[in-house]
Amino acid sequence: MEADNLFGLKLFKEVLESEEADKNIMISPLSVSLALAMTYNGADGTTKEAMEKTLELSGLTVDEINENYKYLIDALVSVDPKVLMSIANSIWYKHTFQVEQDFINANQNYYYAEVTPLDFCSPDAVNTINNWVADKTNNKITEILDYIPSDAVMYLINAIYFKGIWKFEFEKSETEEAPFYLSDGTTKDVPMMVQEASFNYLSNDILQALEMPYGTGNYSMILLLPKNDKTLSDITEQLTNENWNRWLSEFHEEVKVQIHLPKFKFEYKNKLNDELINMGMGIAFGNADFSKINPNGGLFISRVLHKTFIEVNEEGTEAAAVTLVELRETSVGGETFIVNKPFVFVIKEKYTNSIIFIGKVMEPVYED
Repeated sequence: MEADNLFGLKLFKEVLESEEADKNIMISPLSVSLALAMTYNGADGTTKEAMEKTLELSGLTVDEINENYKYLIDALVSVDPKVLMSIANSIWYKHTFQVEQDFINANQNYYYAEVTPLDFCSPDAVNTINNWVADKTNNKITEILDYIPSDAVMYLINAIYFKGIWKFEFEKSETEEAPFYLSDGTTKDVPMMVQEASFNYLSNDILQALEMPYGTGNYSMILLLPKNDKTLSDITEQLTNENWNRWLSEFHEEVKVQIHLPKFKFEYKNKLNDELINMGMGIAFGNADFSKINPNGGLFISRVLHKTFIEVNEEGTEAAAVTLVELRETSVGGETFIVNKPFVFVIKEKYTNSIIFIGKVMEPVYED
C-alpha cells in the first residue's frame, strides 16, 4: 500500500534523527501502522484527522482504510508458500472498562484481532501479554511490556514474524572473516558471506543497490550501499517515497553479481512517541478524542512501544516486530557488490510493494 510506504519512510527518517548516528536500527512500518490503524478505529474529530494525516490516509473513508489493511494482511501472509509470514493483532482491555462493540467488531473483522478483557491489577497481567507476543514472534521477541500503569485501560498490539530462505543460499564454507569499514574510519573483521549469481541490480550517482529474493521471489531484501565518495547519510537524505519508487523502476534485471554480505543479528527497541508527535499525531498523545472506544472520553495514547529482531545468515533471514499502543485515562556479471561499510536494508513484498522491515547496519554483530 503506497500510504504505508510513505508513512514508513517518514517514520524511519524520524527514528534516524532521534538515535545515535552509529547505532544499528530496524523498524517495521507495517507493524506500527497496523497497531495505529486499530487504534484509529476508536478515534474521532481532530484526533481522527491527525491520525489519518500521519498515516498518510487522508481522503479515505474509515471503511476504505480498514478494507485496504484487511487486503494487505490477507495478501502478505499468503503470497509465497516458501516464506513464513505471520501477522497477529490483539486488543487487551481492563476487565472493568466498557468498550464500544462497534470498535471491537471493526478490529476483529478487518484486523483479525484477538480481543480479551484482562485484570490489569493481576500480577500475571504483564506476563500474559508478553507471552502472547513471544508466541506470535516465535520467541524472537519475548517482552514488550514492562509494567501496567494504574490508569491504563487498553493495549493494542501487532506482532509480525518473517522467515525467508534465500532463493540463492550462501555456502557456509565460503564465509570467512573480512574487514568492514566503520563510519569512524576504523575497521572490524566480520563473518562475510560470498556468492555469485544473477540479481536485480542498480548503480547510480549515489548508490549501488541489489535485490536478493526469498523463496519464490515475492519477498526480497534490497540492499542500498553508498558509492565510494558518498556516505549513508547521502542515501537516507534521498530516501523519499518518490525516489524509492524511481530506484525500484531503474533496476537492471538478472545482472551477474558477486556479492559479499556480512552476517548480522541484532535487536532494536524504541518508544515512538516523539517521532509520531513530530509527524503530526501530537493530539492523540494529549487532549485526544477516542470516544469511539468509550463515549465517556478522557482516553489518550500514553506510549507506542516498538521492538524488532533480525538475523541474516547463509540460509536466509528471520525477523520479527512488535508494536504496542498503550491507552490511558486522564486521571513503528561483471559487477562487484561488497557490503563492507554501513548500509540500509529493506525487506519488501513484490505485488503489494509493501515495506515490511527497513533498517540500517552501522556495525554488523553476529553471535550464535
